[in-house]
Amino acid sequence: MKVAIVGAGGYTGLELIKILISHPKFEITYIANTTGDVSSTDLHPCLQDVMSMDVQKADASQIAEVADLAFLALPHKASMGFAKQLLDLNVKVVDLSADYRLELDTYEEHYCEHEDKKHLSEVVYGLPEYFKEDLKDTNLVANPGCYPTATLLALLPFVDLIDENSPVFIDAKSGVSGAGKTPNPVTHFCNVNENAFAYNPFKHRHSPEVKEKIQVIKNKNFHINFVPHLLPITRGMLVSVYATLKEEVNANEVLKDTYAKNEFVRIKEVPSDIKSTTGTNFCDLYAASNGKALFVSSSIDNLLRGASSQAVVNANIMCGYDEGLGIPKIAYVP
Repeated sequence: MKVAIVGAGGYTGLELIKILISHPKFEITYIANTTGDVSSTDLHPCLQDVMSMDVQKADASQIAEVADLAFLALPHKASMGFAKQLLDLNVKVVDLSADYRLELDTYEEHYCEHEDKKHLSEVVYGLPEYFKEDLKDTNLVANPGCYPTATLLALLPFVDLIDENSPVFIDAKSGVSGAGKTPNPVTHFCNVNENAFAYNPFKHRHSPEVKEKIQVIKNKNFHINFVPHLLPITRGMLVSVYATLKEEVNANEVLKDTYAKNEFVRIKEVPSDIKSTTGTNFCDLYAASNGKALFVSSSIDNLLRGASSQAVVNANIMCGYDEGLGIPKIAYVP
């Protein structure tokens, strides 16, 4: 299966290259960024003597000539116009942006006017633990955000057990790479080093994504209180979920029962930590209860399970391969 990577210059684009370059079924035939006219080594010096390929300026018709599937590692708004062209040229698309993750009204409320209403109605949300069968029959996957991935995998097993009249609090912490490659005053070394802080409390764009998917998957309307934080680390994500149960349960057994057949969810006997999932596609989960008070701890690599490796898992399923084919499983430890 020949594949293209559009937006190859960013962190998630590099992670896609690193996974796909040794994938047993996918062959990279086209990589692109907004400008082109450089080599893959110019784009990412770490690829010297590993991969040599010219970087193109993204062109949908050129991609359709050399690739069957395209990964779009583009910002929101930029992605949907390009995805539309590719889909109309019969190229399968896995989109890593937010452009196809939400229903139309929700998207336009929190982002911008949508340019591709036709294909928005055909998309499958790429959380494999809950949409695997749908992924087998689609040409367009909306790869979930990193915060929603870690949060939904932690929260969904308990949705039917949580008191709907009580608020759900999500305390989420991410490495700086989650903000992307372009520097800004917030992510400047002098601001991030030896520092940690919340940003956009209760107003982050991933909050409606979590709320909407709970409604879609479980038909429950929860009030989500989502507060993200930035940690002084490069990569990794730790999410803590707090909620009130209807009755006392063995919380960790609920997780084990829910994910017993899922390859990339691991249930821990101690609270999840960032280091154990960094460099992998795993989501590590731990849950505990104190009477009716519930705590769930969730850890993922924000660039991998929160973006690129999950995108390749979704592509594997969409193309009829085993979901774990070529997917990283060994953590960056120490």
